[in-house]
Amino acid sequence: MIKVGIVGGTGYTGVELLRLLVAHPNVEIALITSRAESGREVADLFPSLRGHINLCFTDPDDDALAACDAVFFATPHNVAMRSVPALIAAGTRVIDLSADFRIRDAALWERWYGEVHACPELLDDAVYGLPERNRKQIRSARLLACPGCYPTAVQLGFMPLLEAGLVDSTSLIANAVSGVSGAGRQAKIDNLLSEASDSFKAYAVGGHRHLPEIEQGLSAMSSEAVALTFVPHLAPMIRGIHATLYASLNEAGRAADLQKVFEDCYAQEPFVDVLPAGQYPQTRSVRGANSCQLAITVPQDRNTVVVTAVEDNLVKGAAGQAIQCMNLMFDQVETLGIAQPGLLP
Repeated sequence: MIKVGIVGGTGYTGVELLRLLVAHPNVEIALITSRAESGREVADLFPSLRGHINLCFTDPDDDALAACDAVFFATPHNVAMRSVPALIAAGTRVIDLSADFRIRDAALWERWYGEVHACPELLDDAVYGLPERNRKQIRSARLLACPGCYPTAVQLGFMPLLEAGLVDSTSLIANAVSGVSGAGRQAKIDNLLSEASDSFKAYAVGGHRHLPEIEQGLSAMSSEAVALTFVPHLAPMIRGIHATLYASLNEAGRAADLQKVFEDCYAQEPFVDVLPAGQYPQTRSVRGANSCQLAITVPQDRNTVVVTAVEDNLVKGAAGQAIQCMNLMFDQVETLGIAQPGLLP
């Protein structure tokens, strides 16, 4: 059994980790921390877990966490980086779902997050947890940085095109839409039902914190320089990411069978589904599933390729992908505990 701890178990990502891990046949959840809810039963805060987990939230304790085989951090940025060095030194493997170790350049991280990084010396050791790109490195990782929800959809959508050198990598565009759960489980006026319902808006148009993470990942896929225009949007739904991606085809791209390029790229990937030509993905199809669905179109047979990508931001965009990485790190079947289909309706 893999003995795991969860730091920050009260947010949407934390409870999604719990929902999936309690059904994992080879996982024992040893502890769940929360300073605010310390002493409270987990099932009291999350009645959906009644009968599945009998733990109480506890204060974070480095010794107790170090006794685990793996520790998940489902926390805001600035938390994991203060505890990770001690856990790594103790031999515990860390799976961080926050942004603390996603960007390899400490100065770049500090510019986008507005503070000094607490342990820049570990940034080079962190493995980026996109299995479709870094499966081999994930297997041996001590410290794993899980991708953000937007970056997962955008990178999976552009990856086949960039790896094959079929598009102009300097003029990429991503318009991506998220449900309100992507903003977290804290009180904000913009997230109130009466504010978010019956409305649709762009935000952080001048620059979103996920941009440097996405460009870093895309640059690793491309032999040419990468420049991305990324515009996120908020939609009146609870879960889901829908990314519409645009790129200009080069001569090789115009001659290629793009449907086949995508199908070949993801033929062996259990959690990426390339839809048949003429079909387009919907967020409702992947709700609750660790799946990213993709479609490829060249409108009017011109020079712009459009890729549409959908995922559940809390599953393939967060907790499910983290467990997928854990399975790889501990030599488990990659799909174990996360092979459920999406929920309909």
